[in-house]
Amino acid sequence: MTTHTPLTRAKEQIHGDEEAGTELKLGEFQNVSSLTLSETKEVLTAVFNHRREQGKFKVPDNEVVTKTQQYLEVFSRFKQRESVQAVERILALQTDLVAFEKSQLGTLCCDTADEAKVLIPSIEGKKSDEDLQELLDEITKLRQFV
Repeated sequence: MTTHTPLTRAKEQIHGDEEAGTELKLGEFQNVSSLTLSETKEVLTAVFNHRREQGKFKVPDNEVVTKTQQYLEVFSRFKQRESVQAVERILALQTDLVAFEKSQLGTLCCDTADEAKVLIPSIEGKKSDEDLQELLDEITKLRQFV
């Protein structure tokens, strides 16, 4: 009797209890910097421009890079570098929030404090609804609706 190699691979075990709920449990990413999608787009654009200027490769050089650029183009809320930097400065002043929460606020661009608390449950109780709404309004003003 011959045994066959399984056609599927074993499910990868998840180590730890990583969760972005009312209590942030981010494992090894708990205390690291986090970028908004708009910041990520700016960083990748700068890297690609530098490499292109150096003649290192033609951008985009593979399917993953192309798909990443397309994704960031669609989902980056802030298209102008000045707006990206302004949002970063506003969020940097929010010392009561951790990096993950700040990057989520800058990426999701919630309309209301209630929406922000539903999508980012860990901010509940860190800011009053009024302060959170003021922050969201400030961020929204920087968006360019095209």
